[in-house]
Amino acid sequence: MANPILHIKDAYYFEVPKALWRADYKSLEELPPTLDFLKKEVADSHGHFTIADVNKELSGKIVIPQPFGRLQSFYAAESGFCISKFMVIELMIAGLLVLIFSRLAPKIASGKAPKGYFWNMFEATLMFVRDGIARPAIDSHDEHDHSHHTPGDQPQEEYGHGHVHGAVHHHDGDKFLPILWTMFFFVLFCNLFGMLPWLGAPTGAFGVTLALACCTFATTLIGGTLKFGVIGFWKNQVPSMDLPTPIAIFLKPMIFFIEVLGLVIKHGVLAIRLLANMVAGHLVLLSILGLIMGVATAGNLLYGSVSIASVVGSTLLSLLELFVCFLQAYVFTFLSALFIGAATHQH
Repeated sequence: MANPILHIKDAYYFEVPKALWRADYKSLEELPPTLDFLKKEVADSHGHFTIADVNKELSGKIVIPQPFGRLQSFYAAESGFCISKFMVIELMIAGLLVLIFSRLAPKIASGKAPKGYFWNMFEATLMFVRDGIARPAIDSHDEHDHSHHTPGDQPQEEYGHGHVHGAVHHHDGDKFLPILWTMFFFVLFCNLFGMLPWLGAPTGAFGVTLALACCTFATTLIGGTLKFGVIGFWKNQVPSMDLPTPIAIFLKPMIFFIEVLGLVIKHGVLAIRLLANMVAGHLVLLSILGLIMGVATAGNLLYGSVSIASVVGSTLLSLLELFVCFLQAYVFTFLSALFIGAATHQH
């Protein structure tokens, strides 16, 4: 493919090896309505683009049916609501998460000790997000909250519950656990699907990362408004400062504008950060593998050496990418929790 970015871009087809999916249309009339744009390309080419060229173009491409829209190309919609590859993958991930946690929820709710790799792995991850992300980032850390405890007699919570010696220990972060858990696993699975052959990482599309960042932004607005009220939330954007009235009249509107602008910018950066990290790794991987094609016409010795080096390099980079999949899910969830915590506490 001439443009390597198309390998990681969202599209309206799934790409597989041509040996697994060969097109064999006899005429343009056999093409389904989804591929009407190809008929137009044939007409515009004045006969130079034949049905054989169409079959060659379609081989290896499983085109997604479009009952609600029309395609302009394999990568652009002309009208209506068109279903893309990443949309299908996201629905697959949502269904997979529902299946996994609908099986785990009754077991975890029973309060029994987890058994087996499957249960242990997911419950340990849930507890990590709760105890390592949500509570530290969102809970109140005022001194009076813990002044009645000494290090030696700090009560211990029961496993998986918020009860301390029969009393419920309040955690502000627990209210936001459902959305943080959902974000973590959704981002993680989106990243991991990008490691599977012939699929892709939906987090490599700005629309997906922007939608996730908007969910965080909406949670900060709703959480802060419920805590302080509509007016109180926006007043809380200006840090408490003991200033003379003339200076306060001049400075506080400026600070308010800067803080609100920063509130929007940091959520935008949250989307761009995840997108950039996922796209960059795949581009580097494509560049390494592309070296093989660059020396395809060279001598056998050079071609063999570069091929071995590229395969080894891409394997090592894939292991790094696997680590990045987990890291970026953690970073996105952690930053989301920090933003929510900042919105629900007095500045």
